[in-house]
Amino acid sequence: MGLFGSSSKTTFPWVKLTSSEQLDELINRSKEIPVLLFKHSTSCNISAMVINRFESNWKAPAESCICVYLDLLSYRAISNEIAIRTGVFHQSPQAILLRDEKAIYSESHGSIDAAEIQTLL
Repeated sequence: MGLFGSSSKTTFPWVKLTSSEQLDELINRSKEIPVLLFKHSTSCNISAMVINRFESNWKAPAESCICVYLDLLSYRAISNEIAIRTGVFHQSPQAILLRDEKAIYSESHGSIDAAEIQTLL
């Protein structure tokens, strides 16, 4: 079963972001492999719809990107830190793709497009 969805699909390979130290490590890793940060509000129906659609449309192999999930309700301070470190204004839901420690893609709400992100990998 997916992190937020139906039992008909396999578990999505999310890495849960829970600390500033982990964020530092992920930003550094973006020099080697793209890192996708997905900010999700667990209390928002729109956010749930967007992440479910994203998971359903994601076709990239697991080794092409590190997919990172941030629970905004539990880790809002880390979300603020992401905004400061990337220069991308906070929104929710939001997807930010990092390469070489820089944001090369950022969209929110219904504009988050798994296919577009995959073309950037």
